[in-house]
Amino acid sequence: MTIEPWTIKYKPKTSKDVAGNKPAIEKLRDWIESWNKGRPVKAAVLLYGPAGVGKTSVTEALARERGWDLVEINASDKRSGEILAKVAGLASTQSTLFSKGRLILLDEVDGINLRADQAAVTTILQIIKETQYPLILTANDPWDPKIRPLREACLQIELKRLGIRDGVPLLRNILNQEGVKADEDALRLVLDRDRGDIRSILNDMQMLSSRHGTLTVDDVDLLSGRDRTESIFEVLRVIFNSRTVAAARRSLSISDVDQEMLFQWIFENAPYQIPKPKELDEAMAALAESDLYFGRIKKTQSWHLLSYALDLMTAGVAVAKQTSPSGWVPMRFPQKISSMSRTRSMRDTRKKAAASIGVRSHVSIRRAQQLYFPLLRFIYEHNPGEYERIAASLDAKEELDDLLSSEVKVPN
Repeated sequence: MTIEPWTIKYKPKTSKDVAGNKPAIEKLRDWIESWNKGRPVKAAVLLYGPAGVGKTSVTEALARERGWDLVEINASDKRSGEILAKVAGLASTQSTLFSKGRLILLDEVDGINLRADQAAVTTILQIIKETQYPLILTANDPWDPKIRPLREACLQIELKRLGIRDGVPLLRNILNQEGVKADEDALRLVLDRDRGDIRSILNDMQMLSSRHGTLTVDDVDLLSGRDRTESIFEVLRVIFNSRTVAAARRSLSISDVDQEMLFQWIFENAPYQIPKPKELDEAMAALAESDLYFGRIKKTQSWHLLSYALDLMTAGVAVAKQTSPSGWVPMRFPQKISSMSRTRSMRDTRKKAAASIGVRSHVSIRRAQQLYFPLLRFIYEHNPGEYERIAASLDAKEELDDLLSSEVKVPN
C-alpha cells in the first residue's frame, strides 16, 4: 500500500486554507486582484521567509483557486539566463490557451550561483519589466546581496513561521482526520521543536504517530537530539537519492545531527529505501565497514579515520542504491534511539546506584554494575531482610529498590 505524505495530502487547496500569515496572504491576494485593473507598478512580488513556511504552497493555492495555469521554475536549478529567458520569458508574454489566467513562480531566487549564471539576475529583471502576468519570486534570505536588484524591483511580502495560535488547531484537525489522539502539550512541543516549519512538523507528526496511533510529549522528546540546520528527512533524502559521491557528502554539511545518530537513521531506513536485495547488500556492507571505523575511532582515538566512516555511511550507501522504491516510503525513527530514550531514566538510576556502590567498594561504576548488581538481585529475591541492611549501608536503597523491583532489564 502506497502511503501518501501528509505534506502532500494536507497541502492547502485555496489561500484561505493556509494556516497563519493572514495579513501577508491578504496583501498577496490584493496584489493579484490589482492585475484586473491593469499591470501594477510592481509587477512582481518577492515572497520571503524561512524554509517550510509555505511560500510555494501559497502560490500554488492562489493559482488553483482562480483556475489559472501555474508556470513554476526553480531558479536555483535552472541556472542559466538563457533557460530563464526561454521558459519564464515566453510564459510572461505569450497568451494562454482558452484565455485562462497565468501565474509565474520563480522559486529560490536566492539560490542563484552568480559565478555560473552571471546573466540570471539581469534576465529576471528583464522578465519583471516585460511580464504580462503576475510574477512571484521566493527566497529564504531576501537580504542576500546578489539579489538586491530583484528585491528593489519587487513588492516584498514576508511569510513568518507558524505560531502556536494558528498551529495547534491546524495540527489537531489533521490528527483528527487521521484518527490519532494527541496531547495538547505534544502539539505545542512539536511546533516549538520544528520552529514553525510546517513541512518538518507534518513529516515529524506522520512518523511519530505511525508508531502506535497516538502522539505524546514522550514521542516528541525522541526528537530532542536533533539540533539541525535541515530536517533529518531532507538529509536522508539527499543520501538516498544522490547518484554521486560529492552529492551524498553534501548531507553532512546541511545537518547538525550527531554523526553516530545519523548513522542510526541511515541504518534503520536503508532496508525500506533500497528495494533491490543486491543493492541493499552493498549498502549494508558499506554501513558495516563504517561501523567498524567508528568502533576503532572510539577504542584508539584515531580520529584521522573519521572521514572513511562518514564517506562509507553516506556516499557508500548512495552509490549502492540505483533503484527507487515504488511510491513514497516514509522514513522511520531508529529503534535503537527510541529504545535508549525509553530506558534513559532507568539507566540514569542504575548509574547513580553503581556510583554509590563504587565509592564504598573502591571500584569503577562499570565494575560495580558487573560485580555487585547480580549479587544484590539474588539477595533481594531470597533474603529481603539482608538486602535491606546491605542497601542501606551502601546509601543506595532508593535507587536499588527502583531497579530490582522493576521487570525491565536495562542494558549496561
